[in-house]
Amino acid sequence: MRELKSDRSGRRVAASYDGTTIQAFLPRDLPPEPPLALTPADENLIARANQAIGRLEGIRATLPDAKLFTYFYVRKEAVLSAQIEGTQSSLSDLLRFESGAMPGVPLDEVEEVSDYIAAMEMSIVALSTGRSIDLELIRNVHWTLTKSGRGAHLTPGKLRDEQNWVGGVSPFSAEYVPPPAAYVPALVESLTRYIRESNAPTLVKAALAHAQFETIHPFFDGNGRLGRLLVTLILQAEQVILEPLLYLSLYFKQHRNVYYESLQRVRFDGDWEQWLRFFMQGVLEISQQAAETASQLLALVEADRTRIRGELKTSASSALRVIDALARRPVTSAKQVVDASGLTLPTVLSTLATFRAKGIVAELTGGKKNRLFAYSGYLDVINRGTELGSPARTATTEGATASRRSDIASPQRE
Repeated sequence: MRELKSDRSGRRVAASYDGTTIQAFLPRDLPPEPPLALTPADENLIARANQAIGRLEGIRATLPDAKLFTYFYVRKEAVLSAQIEGTQSSLSDLLRFESGAMPGVPLDEVEEVSDYIAAMEMSIVALSTGRSIDLELIRNVHWTLTKSGRGAHLTPGKLRDEQNWVGGVSPFSAEYVPPPAAYVPALVESLTRYIRESNAPTLVKAALAHAQFETIHPFFDGNGRLGRLLVTLILQAEQVILEPLLYLSLYFKQHRNVYYESLQRVRFDGDWEQWLRFFMQGVLEISQQAAETASQLLALVEADRTRIRGELKTSASSALRVIDALARRPVTSAKQVVDASGLTLPTVLSTLATFRAKGIVAELTGGKKNRLFAYSGYLDVINRGTELGSPARTATTEGATASRRSDIASPQRE
């Protein structure tokens, strides 16, 4: 591990690995002490981040189907969060899997993405019934998150009982060694108590809690995914967002090296203020991007409606009903379009064929029966940032968690 320059965030403690004494990091409880030293510029950045979240909620409400936008945004986040851990699954793979079709990647990778959605939905339901964020909820969410896929053998829902490390082939060469397992239950209890009881501004609380969770690294697998999800849960629990729309995985993916270095600076330099700036900039950028996405979807549908009126003329009325159905369900079957539009099956099939020829619709399944159609432009807008081969897409060993239980050649994911 790197040199400890400040004990503001924690201290080194002795730990044991294979009978050998090693040095691990034991974090102090939140909030930081001395307290955060925020400049006027920092306060302004936090205020702008809060304002951006408010604008996002307002724009979301203008969409033809706001729930649909949330549906796809949740899935985009799930794909991105899994991609950070090295999966090859795309949004199209997930949608095919959810429709009953086979994805184009190994099934366990898509199951991993699907589990993320299930964990998010389960936790949001729990919070909506008045449940607080506590150790039991954290463990339940972790079980749902890791119960299948590649980490299913690594004690889902149970706090780790052995030493783990981040980066490197052993704790002796690791970038970071989290606290010994004996400290983990009390550390998670303290963190969840801070989340429930602190009167800090919600965005500040979410930023500090995420960094603290990643520092504790309480599970053998899934720490990164759960830590990112924790941000959304805090914002939902305190009603900063009404729908689970703010996700930072794309920002962390695009700035992966800065993200890991900022966490290390918290731990070893006590620099909570720099981490807070990085986090708030992410909230600001991602909120703006989500608002722009919503605006682009509105513009896309209107542009396609204008094109249909100009090019199809006599059949424009039926075609407009189909495009409206696609705007509300961009991945769909012909029967579902029939149900949504009130048109006959032959009319819908003919219109979809026309849309395919014009590049408005793509056929996903490639079969003659149970075909699925995608509103191509809509998915292109939603997909931005999740494309295979995009920056930071290739998995690296940086930030990967490992322990004696893991296969060192294929360490546990975050």
